[in-house]
Amino acid sequence: MSESDAWKQLPRSRRIVVKIGSSTLTRDGRLRPERFSALASDVSNLIESGRQVVLVSSGAIAVGAHKLGWRHSGHSIREKQAAAAVGQIGLIELYQRRFARRDHHVGQVLLTRAGLEDRERFLNARRTMLELLRLGVIPIVNENDTIATEEIRFGDNDNLAATIVNAVDADLLVILTDVEGLYEKAPEPGHAPPPLIRTVRKITPAIREAASGAGTRFGSGGMITKLEAATNAARSGAATILCHGGTDGILGKLMDGERLGTLFEPGRRLAGKKHWLAFTAKTRGRIVIDDGAVRALVDRGRSLLPAGILRIEGRFGVGDSVSCVDDDGREIARGLTVYPSPDVERLAGRATKEIPQVLGYTNGDEIIHRDDLVLIGDS
Repeated sequence: MSESDAWKQLPRSRRIVVKIGSSTLTRDGRLRPERFSALASDVSNLIESGRQVVLVSSGAIAVGAHKLGWRHSGHSIREKQAAAAVGQIGLIELYQRRFARRDHHVGQVLLTRAGLEDRERFLNARRTMLELLRLGVIPIVNENDTIATEEIRFGDNDNLAATIVNAVDADLLVILTDVEGLYEKAPEPGHAPPPLIRTVRKITPAIREAASGAGTRFGSGGMITKLEAATNAARSGAATILCHGGTDGILGKLMDGERLGTLFEPGRRLAGKKHWLAFTAKTRGRIVIDDGAVRALVDRGRSLLPAGILRIEGRFGVGDSVSCVDDDGREIARGLTVYPSPDVERLAGRATKEIPQVLGYTNGDEIIHRDDLVLIGDS
Protein backbone atom coordinates (compact mmCIF):
# COMPACT_ATOMS: atom_id res chain seq x y z
CA MET A 1 0.00 0.00 0.00
CA SER A 2 1.46 3.39 -0.99
CA GLU A 3 1.51 6.35 1.37
CA SER A 4 -1.30 8.08 -0.52
CA ASP A 5 -3.39 4.89 -0.58
CA ALA A 6 -3.08 4.54 3.20
CA TRP A 7 -4.43 8.05 3.75
CA LYS A 8 -7.15 7.57 1.16
CA GLN A 9 -8.44 4.54 3.08
CA LEU A 10 -9.21 6.56 6.23
CA PRO A 11 -12.55 8.06 5.10
CA ARG A 12 -13.77 4.51 4.43
CA SER A 13 -13.46 3.60 8.11
CA ARG A 14 -16.82 2.52 9.49
CA ARG A 15 -15.98 1.48 13.04
CA ILE A 16 -13.55 3.74 14.91
CA VAL A 17 -11.97 3.62 18.35
CA VAL A 18 -11.12 7.10 19.63
CA LYS A 19 -8.79 7.43 22.59
CA ILE A 20 -8.50 10.75 24.39
CA GLY A 21 -6.06 11.42 27.21
CA SER A 22 -6.20 13.47 30.37
CA SER A 23 -3.74 15.97 28.89
CA THR A 24 -6.40 16.97 26.36
CA LEU A 25 -9.34 16.99 28.78
CA THR A 26 -7.55 18.86 31.59
CA ARG A 27 -5.05 21.67 31.98
CA ASP A 28 -3.03 22.34 35.14
CA GLY A 29 -5.28 19.97 37.06
CA ARG A 30 -8.46 21.73 35.95
CA LEU A 31 -11.13 20.30 33.70
CA ARG A 32 -11.67 21.78 30.26
CA PRO A 33 -15.44 21.50 29.69
CA GLU A 34 -15.08 22.96 26.20
CA ARG A 35 -12.97 19.94 25.15
CA PHE A 36 -15.69 17.54 26.31
CA SER A 37 -18.24 19.52 24.28
CA ALA A 38 -16.01 19.63 21.20
CA LEU A 39 -15.30 15.89 21.39
CA ALA A 40 -18.98 15.02 21.82
CA SER A 41 -19.85 17.14 18.80
CA ASP A 42 -17.07 15.57 16.73
CA VAL A 43 -18.05 12.00 17.65
CA SER A 44 -21.73 12.76 17.08
CA ASN A 45 -20.95 13.95 13.57
CA LEU A 46 -19.22 10.65 12.83
CA ILE A 47 -22.16 8.65 14.15
CA GLU A 48 -24.64 10.70 12.18
CA SER A 49 -22.58 10.01 9.05
CA GLY A 50 -23.24 6.28 9.53
CA ARG A 51 -20.12 5.31 11.47
CA GLN A 52 -19.80 3.59 14.85
CA VAL A 53 -17.51 4.93 17.56
CA VAL A 54 -16.08 3.50 20.77
CA LEU A 55 -14.62 6.18 23.01
CA VAL A 56 -11.72 5.25 25.32
CA SER A 57 -11.42 8.11 27.77
CA SER A 58 -8.95 8.87 30.50
CA GLY A 59 -9.73 11.50 33.10
CA ALA A 60 -11.54 9.78 35.99
CA ILE A 61 -8.74 10.46 38.48
CA ALA A 62 -8.41 14.07 37.29
CA VAL A 63 -12.16 14.65 37.56
CA GLY A 64 -12.25 13.05 41.03
CA ALA A 65 -9.31 15.07 42.29
CA HIS A 66 -11.03 18.23 41.06
CA LYS A 67 -14.28 17.31 42.82
CA LEU A 68 -12.37 16.54 46.03
CA GLY A 69 -10.67 19.93 45.89
CA TRP A 70 -7.17 18.50 45.50
CA ARG A 71 -4.36 20.20 43.63
CA HIS A 72 -2.79 16.81 42.97
CA SER A 73 -3.98 13.53 41.49
CA GLY A 74 -3.37 11.53 44.67
CA HIS A 75 -0.20 10.79 46.57
CA SER A 76 -0.84 7.07 47.02
CA ILE A 77 -2.57 4.23 45.22
CA ARG A 78 -5.44 4.42 47.71
CA GLU A 79 -5.91 8.13 47.06
CA LYS A 80 -5.83 7.59 43.31
CA GLN A 81 -8.35 4.77 43.58
CA ALA A 82 -10.62 6.97 45.72
CA ALA A 83 -10.31 9.82 43.22
CA ALA A 84 -11.17 7.41 40.40
CA ALA A 85 -14.27 6.20 42.27
CA VAL A 86 -15.50 9.77 42.67
CA GLY A 87 -14.34 10.90 39.25
CA GLN A 88 -15.72 8.10 37.10
CA ILE A 89 -19.25 9.19 37.98
CA GLY A 90 -18.45 12.76 37.06
CA LEU A 91 -16.66 11.75 33.87
CA ILE A 92 -19.62 9.77 32.57
CA GLU A 93 -21.99 12.53 33.65
CA LEU A 94 -20.02 15.04 31.59
CA TYR A 95 -20.19 12.83 28.53
CA GLN A 96 -23.82 11.91 29.09
CA ARG A 97 -24.94 15.55 29.20
CA ARG A 98 -22.96 16.56 26.14
CA PHE A 99 -23.99 13.62 23.98
CA ALA A 100 -27.61 14.12 25.08
CA ARG A 101 -27.54 17.47 23.28
CA ARG A 102 -27.39 15.44 20.06
CA ASP A 103 -29.80 12.74 21.31
CA HIS A 104 -27.09 10.10 21.69
CA HIS A 105 -26.89 7.65 24.59
CA VAL A 106 -23.67 6.50 26.23
CA GLY A 107 -22.78 3.31 28.09
CA GLN A 108 -20.00 2.89 30.64
CA VAL A 109 -17.55 -0.02 30.21
CA LEU A 110 -14.90 -0.41 32.93
CA LEU A 111 -12.17 -2.96 32.28
CA THR A 112 -8.95 -4.30 33.78
CA ARG A 113 -6.11 -6.19 32.18
CA ALA A 114 -6.74 -9.11 34.54
CA GLY A 115 -10.32 -9.34 33.31
CA LEU A 116 -9.39 -9.29 29.63
CA GLU A 117 -6.61 -11.85 30.12
CA ASP A 118 -9.37 -14.39 30.69
CA ARG A 119 -10.65 -15.43 27.26
CA GLU A 120 -14.28 -15.84 28.35
CA ARG A 121 -14.35 -12.41 29.99
CA PHE A 122 -12.70 -10.90 26.94
CA LEU A 123 -15.43 -12.36 24.75
CA ASN A 124 -18.12 -11.14 27.16
CA ALA A 125 -16.70 -7.61 26.95
CA ARG A 126 -16.64 -7.92 23.17
CA ARG A 127 -20.28 -9.02 23.01
CA THR A 128 -21.38 -6.18 25.29
CA MET A 129 -19.62 -3.49 23.26
CA LEU A 130 -20.87 -4.87 19.94
CA GLU A 131 -24.42 -4.93 21.29
CA LEU A 132 -24.12 -1.32 22.49
CA LEU A 133 -22.93 -0.33 19.01
CA ARG A 134 -25.81 -2.23 17.42
CA LEU A 135 -28.22 -0.31 19.65
CA GLY A 136 -26.67 3.00 18.62
CA VAL A 137 -25.12 3.57 22.07
CA ILE A 138 -21.61 5.00 22.41
CA PRO A 139 -19.46 2.75 24.65
CA ILE A 140 -17.21 4.87 26.85
CA VAL A 141 -14.37 2.67 28.01
CA ASN A 142 -11.89 3.30 30.81
CA GLU A 143 -9.63 1.23 32.97
CA ASN A 144 -11.28 0.43 36.30
CA ASP A 145 -8.80 2.36 38.41
CA THR A 146 -10.87 1.89 41.57
CA ILE A 147 -9.75 -1.75 41.82
CA ALA A 148 -6.72 -1.96 39.54
CA THR A 149 -3.33 -2.28 41.21
CA GLU A 150 -0.02 -1.90 39.42
CA GLU A 151 0.13 -5.67 38.88
CA ILE A 152 -3.15 -5.85 36.97
CA ARG A 153 -3.25 -2.48 35.19
CA PHE A 154 -2.88 -1.81 31.50
CA GLY A 155 -0.88 1.16 32.76
CA ASP A 156 -2.11 3.43 30.00
CA ASN A 157 -5.25 3.80 27.95
CA ASP A 158 -3.30 3.69 24.68
CA ASN A 159 -2.81 -0.06 24.92
CA LEU A 160 -6.31 -0.52 26.31
CA ALA A 161 -7.65 1.29 23.23
CA ALA A 162 -5.66 -0.99 20.92
CA THR A 163 -7.09 -4.02 22.73
CA ILE A 164 -10.58 -2.59 22.15
CA VAL A 165 -9.75 -2.29 18.42
CA ASN A 166 -9.23 -6.04 18.38
CA ALA A 167 -12.29 -6.74 20.53
CA VAL A 168 -14.75 -4.84 18.30
CA ASP A 169 -13.02 -5.40 14.92
CA ALA A 170 -12.47 -1.68 14.38
CA ASP A 171 -11.02 -0.24 11.16
CA LEU A 172 -9.21 2.68 12.76
CA LEU A 173 -7.70 3.83 16.04
CA VAL A 174 -7.44 7.58 16.60
CA ILE A 175 -5.25 8.68 19.52
CA LEU A 176 -6.00 12.28 20.50
CA THR A 177 -3.18 13.81 22.48
CA ASP A 178 -1.43 17.14 23.11
CA VAL A 179 1.13 17.01 20.28
CA GLU A 180 0.65 17.19 16.52
CA GLY A 181 2.00 13.70 15.89
CA LEU A 182 5.35 11.89 15.84
CA TYR A 183 8.23 14.26 15.11
CA GLU A 184 11.36 13.30 13.19
CA LYS A 185 13.33 14.04 16.33
CA ALA A 186 12.62 15.19 19.85
CA PRO A 187 11.42 18.82 20.05
CA GLU A 188 13.70 21.20 21.93
CA PRO A 189 12.34 23.90 24.24
CA GLY A 190 12.58 27.35 22.70
CA HIS A 191 12.96 26.02 19.16
CA ALA A 192 10.47 25.46 16.37
CA PRO A 193 9.20 21.87 16.35
CA PRO A 194 10.91 19.56 13.86
CA PRO A 195 8.98 18.14 10.89
CA LEU A 196 6.35 15.52 11.51
CA ILE A 197 6.65 11.96 10.29
CA ARG A 198 3.45 11.79 8.27
CA THR A 199 3.31 8.06 7.53
CA VAL A 200 4.83 5.08 9.33
CA ARG A 201 4.74 1.81 7.44
CA LYS A 202 6.69 -0.16 10.02
CA ILE A 203 7.95 0.70 13.48
CA THR A 204 11.72 0.51 13.05
CA PRO A 205 14.54 1.28 15.52
CA ALA A 206 14.75 4.76 13.94
CA ILE A 207 11.06 5.35 14.65
CA ARG A 208 11.51 4.21 18.24
CA GLU A 209 14.46 6.54 18.63
CA ALA A 210 12.37 9.45 17.37
CA ALA A 211 9.71 8.55 19.95
CA SER A 212 12.00 8.17 22.96
CA GLY A 213 14.75 10.73 22.43
CA ALA A 214 15.71 13.07 25.25
CA GLY A 215 13.52 16.14 25.47
CA THR A 216 10.36 14.58 24.06
CA ARG A 217 7.20 15.78 25.77
CA PHE A 218 6.15 12.22 26.43
CA GLY A 219 9.31 10.28 27.25
CA SER A 220 9.39 6.51 27.43
CA GLY A 221 6.11 6.37 29.35
CA GLY A 222 4.13 8.24 26.69
CA MET A 223 5.06 8.14 23.03
CA ILE A 224 6.55 4.66 23.33
CA THR A 225 3.21 3.33 24.57
CA LYS A 226 1.58 4.92 21.53
CA LEU A 227 3.95 3.00 19.27
CA GLU A 228 3.02 -0.17 21.15
CA ALA A 229 -0.65 0.62 20.66
CA ALA A 230 -0.13 1.26 16.94
CA THR A 231 1.69 -2.09 16.61
CA ASN A 232 -1.14 -3.83 18.47
CA ALA A 233 -3.80 -2.17 16.29
CA ALA A 234 -1.89 -2.94 13.09
CA ARG A 235 -2.03 -6.64 13.90
CA SER A 236 -5.81 -6.24 14.08
CA GLY A 237 -5.70 -4.89 10.51
CA ALA A 238 -6.42 -1.34 11.70
CA ALA A 239 -4.59 1.89 10.97
CA THR A 240 -3.69 4.30 13.79
CA ILE A 241 -3.69 8.10 13.65
CA LEU A 242 -1.82 10.10 16.29
CA CYS A 243 -2.90 13.73 16.26
CA HIS A 244 -3.65 16.83 18.35
CA GLY A 245 -6.88 16.56 20.31
CA GLY A 246 -7.23 20.33 20.48
CA THR A 247 -7.74 20.75 16.73
CA ASP A 248 -11.32 21.81 16.09
CA GLY A 249 -13.31 19.14 14.28
CA ILE A 250 -10.28 16.85 14.08
CA LEU A 251 -12.26 13.63 13.57
CA GLY A 252 -14.40 15.08 10.81
CA LYS A 253 -11.36 16.54 9.09
CA LEU A 254 -9.67 13.14 9.07
CA MET A 255 -12.78 11.54 7.60
CA ASP A 256 -12.88 14.29 4.97
CA GLY A 257 -9.41 13.27 3.85
CA GLU A 258 -7.22 15.90 5.53
CA ARG A 259 -3.77 14.61 6.41
CA LEU A 260 -3.32 15.61 10.02
CA GLY A 261 -0.95 13.99 12.50
CA THR A 262 0.94 10.76 11.91
CA LEU A 263 -0.59 7.71 10.24
CA PHE A 264 0.61 4.24 11.23
CA GLU A 265 -0.36 1.85 8.46
CA PRO A 266 -2.29 -1.37 9.19
CA GLY A 267 -0.49 -4.69 9.03
CA ARG A 268 -1.45 -8.25 8.24
CA ARG A 269 -4.33 -9.12 10.52
CA LEU A 270 -4.03 -11.84 13.13
CA ALA A 271 -7.14 -13.89 13.84
CA GLY A 272 -8.96 -12.61 16.91
CA LYS A 273 -7.92 -15.42 19.24
CA LYS A 274 -4.28 -15.26 18.12
CA HIS A 275 -4.26 -11.48 18.56
CA TRP A 276 -5.56 -11.95 22.09
CA LEU A 277 -2.78 -14.49 22.73
CA ALA A 278 -0.10 -12.15 21.38
CA PHE A 279 -1.18 -8.89 23.01
CA THR A 280 -3.67 -9.46 25.85
CA ALA A 281 -3.28 -12.85 27.52
CA LYS A 282 -0.70 -12.93 30.31
CA THR A 283 1.85 -15.71 30.05
CA ARG A 284 2.13 -17.93 33.13
CA GLY A 285 5.41 -19.66 32.35
CA ARG A 286 7.94 -20.55 29.66
CA ILE A 287 8.62 -23.68 27.66
CA VAL A 288 12.18 -23.86 26.33
CA ILE A 289 12.28 -25.65 22.97
CA ASP A 290 15.08 -27.01 20.79
CA ASP A 291 16.08 -25.88 17.29
CA GLY A 292 14.01 -28.59 15.62
CA ALA A 293 10.88 -27.42 17.42
CA VAL A 294 11.63 -23.81 16.47
CA ARG A 295 11.80 -24.78 12.81
CA ALA A 296 8.61 -26.85 13.12
CA LEU A 297 6.70 -23.90 14.58
CA VAL A 298 8.16 -21.12 12.42
CA ASP A 299 8.79 -22.77 9.06
CA ARG A 300 6.17 -25.49 8.94
CA GLY A 301 3.32 -24.13 11.07
CA ARG A 302 3.25 -27.21 13.28
CA SER A 303 1.99 -27.78 16.81
CA LEU A 304 4.40 -28.07 19.73
CA LEU A 305 5.11 -31.73 20.57
CA PRO A 306 6.81 -33.15 23.69
CA ALA A 307 9.93 -34.27 21.77
CA GLY A 308 10.99 -30.68 21.07
CA ILE A 309 10.85 -29.51 24.69
CA LEU A 310 14.09 -29.01 26.61
CA ARG A 311 12.70 -27.78 29.93
CA ILE A 312 10.05 -25.57 31.50
CA GLU A 313 10.26 -22.46 33.65
CA GLY A 314 7.50 -21.40 36.02
CA ARG A 315 4.23 -23.09 36.87
CA PHE A 316 1.07 -23.14 34.76
CA GLY A 317 -2.15 -25.08 34.41
CA VAL A 318 -4.25 -26.48 31.59
CA GLY A 319 -5.43 -23.67 29.31
CA ASP A 320 -2.88 -21.15 30.56
CA SER A 321 -0.95 -19.01 28.12
CA VAL A 322 2.76 -19.84 28.03
CA SER A 323 5.73 -18.44 26.17
CA CYS A 324 7.80 -20.72 23.90
CA VAL A 325 11.45 -19.63 23.84
CA ASP A 326 14.60 -21.03 22.28
CA ASP A 327 17.62 -22.05 24.32
CA ASP A 328 18.93 -18.46 24.20
CA GLY A 329 15.70 -17.12 25.71
CA ARG A 330 14.38 -15.53 22.50
CA GLU A 331 10.59 -15.69 22.42
CA ILE A 332 9.32 -17.65 19.43
CA ALA A 333 5.61 -18.10 20.13
CA ARG A 334 2.84 -18.02 22.70
CA GLY A 335 0.07 -20.51 23.12
CA LEU A 336 -2.41 -22.30 25.36
CA THR A 337 -1.07 -25.51 26.86
CA VAL A 338 -3.24 -28.60 27.18
CA TYR A 339 -1.13 -30.07 30.01
CA PRO A 340 -0.10 -28.57 33.39
CA SER A 341 3.55 -27.72 33.99
CA PRO A 342 4.43 -30.79 36.15
CA ASP A 343 3.20 -33.08 33.36
CA VAL A 344 4.93 -31.09 30.62
CA GLU A 345 8.13 -31.41 32.63
CA ARG A 346 7.70 -35.20 32.72
CA LEU A 347 7.02 -35.33 28.99
CA ALA A 348 9.95 -33.15 27.91
CA GLY A 349 11.95 -34.82 25.13
CA ARG A 350 9.67 -37.85 24.86
CA ALA A 351 7.75 -39.21 21.87
CA THR A 352 4.00 -38.60 21.69
CA LYS A 353 3.28 -42.33 21.90
CA GLU A 354 4.76 -42.34 25.41
CA ILE A 355 2.25 -39.82 26.82
CA PRO A 356 -0.32 -42.35 28.15
CA GLN A 357 2.27 -44.54 29.89
CA VAL A 358 4.14 -41.58 31.41
CA LEU A 359 1.07 -39.71 32.67
CA GLY A 360 -1.54 -42.44 32.90
CA TYR A 361 -3.86 -40.33 30.73
CA THR A 362 -3.74 -38.25 27.55
CA ASN A 363 -5.15 -34.90 26.44
CA GLY A 364 -3.81 -35.47 22.93
CA ASP A 365 -0.44 -35.59 21.21
CA GLU A 366 0.26 -31.84 21.28
CA ILE A 367 1.45 -29.77 24.21
CA ILE A 368 0.19 -26.70 22.33
CA HIS A 369 -1.99 -27.13 19.25
CA ARG A 370 -1.18 -24.87 16.30
CA ASP A 371 -4.73 -23.42 16.43
CA ASP A 372 -3.94 -22.15 19.94
CA LEU A 373 -0.46 -20.82 19.11
CA VAL A 374 0.76 -17.51 17.65
CA LEU A 375 4.25 -16.73 16.39
CA ILE A 376 5.54 -13.60 18.09
CA GLY A 377 7.52 -12.69 15.00
CA ASP A 378 4.15 -12.35 13.24
CA SER A 379 2.81 -9.95 15.82
